Amino acid sequence: MPKVKFLPHETICPNGAEFEVSNDESICEAALKHGLKIEHACEMSCACTTCHIIVREGFNSLNDSTEDEEDMLDKAWGLEPSSRLSCQTFPADQDLVVELPKYTINQVSENH
Repeated sequence: MPKVKFLPHETICPNGAEFEVSNDESICEAALKHGLKIEHACEMSCACTTCHIIVREGFNSLNDSTEDEEDMLDKAWGLEPSSRLSCQTFPADQDLVVELPKYTINQVSENH
């Protein structure tokens, strides 16, 4: 199983985090399972951008993004060429390094 390394984020994971992810779970699902309170205001239905991540390493190994995901990403704060919605991103066989943007467009944390 590939590993996902989250770079440190001021509020969600100040020390960073690293864990294995199975191929049938999204990065968002894996993060939540491992205690990272990543935003997911739409309950992982690809209807918001609160679970936006920037893939720093391993981007080309990921599943292709859908047109719906690309449309949603256009609304994300801090969009970069390697941005994805973590609820729509499934790892293949390569380890990943991801960064959580400093901000989301969510006004209030849902605290799931």
